[in-house]
Amino acid sequence: MRSFKVLAVLTLMIGILAGCDSMGEQGESGTQFTLTETARETRSGVELVMNYDGSRKVFTGTVTNTTNATVTKVRVEIHLSNGTELGPTPNVDLAAGETKSVELDASTHSNFNTYSVHVEIGSSRS
Repeated sequence: MRSFKVLAVLTLMIGILAGCDSMGEQGESGTQFTLTETARETRSGVELVMNYDGSRKVFTGTVTNTTNATVTKVRVEIHLSNGTELGPTPNVDLAAGETKSVELDASTHSNFNTYSVHVEIGSSRS
């Protein structure tokens, strides 16, 4: 009987974990991009497009609100393959259809060859 309960609990835990988007922060896909690839992610109607500019050692791109309503407190983070997190950027509000530029400096970081990106929306983490 006890082994059945343990099995039931383990099955439930696996089901809960399988339903999560990722084991990282909310909204992170975990998709890794090479430094020559364009990263594209969409979350709650906010589209993020980022590229790495190796000559300037910065990530540049845009966030676009593809919805018909204002989206508040939008910010961007980049995770480098060396474990470094860039950002988050300052919160911005995006009106319906609005696009804003994003830039994150990577000049003081080295030894990374892939990156992942994500958009955060709403209240900041505590």
